[in-house]
Amino acid sequence: MTRRAVVLAAAILIAPVVAEARPLRVMSLDQCADQYVLALAPGAEMALSPRADDPDAWMRAAAAEHPRVRPTLEAAIAFQPDVVVRYWGGEPRLLARLAADGVRVLTIEDATDFEGVRADVRTVARGLDAVARGEAVIAGMDRTLAAAPVRGAVRPRALYLTAGGFTAGPGTLIDAILTAAGFVNATEAASFAPVSIERIVLFPPARFVLGFFDQARMDWRGAGRHPVLRRIARGRVAARLPAATLTCPGWFAADAAAMLKAGA
Repeated sequence: MTRRAVVLAAAILIAPVVAEARPLRVMSLDQCADQYVLALAPGAEMALSPRADDPDAWMRAAAAEHPRVRPTLEAAIAFQPDVVVRYWGGEPRLLARLAADGVRVLTIEDATDFEGVRADVRTVARGLDAVARGEAVIAGMDRTLAAAPVRGAVRPRALYLTAGGFTAGPGTLIDAILTAAGFVNATEAASFAPVSIERIVLFPPARFVLGFFDQARMDWRGAGRHPVLRRIARGRVAARLPAATLTCPGWFAADAAAMLKAGA
């Protein structure tokens, strides 16, 4: 066999391998999934959600270079993803079709503590064949949680308050953030609930932790912006946590805890 024939034969053998070596194709169905995909699969071919670069997205700068599509069946058919990542997004038609087509669908669970966040990161990382990157993200989160000084035996009480007038009690990631920052949650009822302005007037908390107040157009007439609450909170705000740290059960919740520690 001549040298030219050998080269041609090798090219024929290699060509199918090259054709199959395209980047992983990943479709994200909502803003929370966008954050996970951008952090864990930066080399993938992505189709992100329309809110990927909104001001309340933690990874918004990284999202700028990737296309954004509506999370619909039509978009999925056109994009032909290998993997789909979701938190809450995806219409029933789309999810049923993805399951029927055998597309790998990774769901981010609603983590209520940092152990839950670790589990979410590991689940998505495994599904994206990015286990090492997932462990690196978790290690970074754990370093952030451990970095700030530990408070003394007496921990101050703090009330979490959103611009819309909601608070969060035990069984929420907000509660885990407050605990990690060395605070006692002033809200004792579990889950999320609207605040009582009257109760705050009668029993004002030692500290307020404000969330989502950086979104000027969000709940601008919400109960959290009531003049009475603004007056009571004056001088008692431990931190104003940006919406980007709170919109999703992600590793950046540790950054919210660090901001709270630093502000306090």
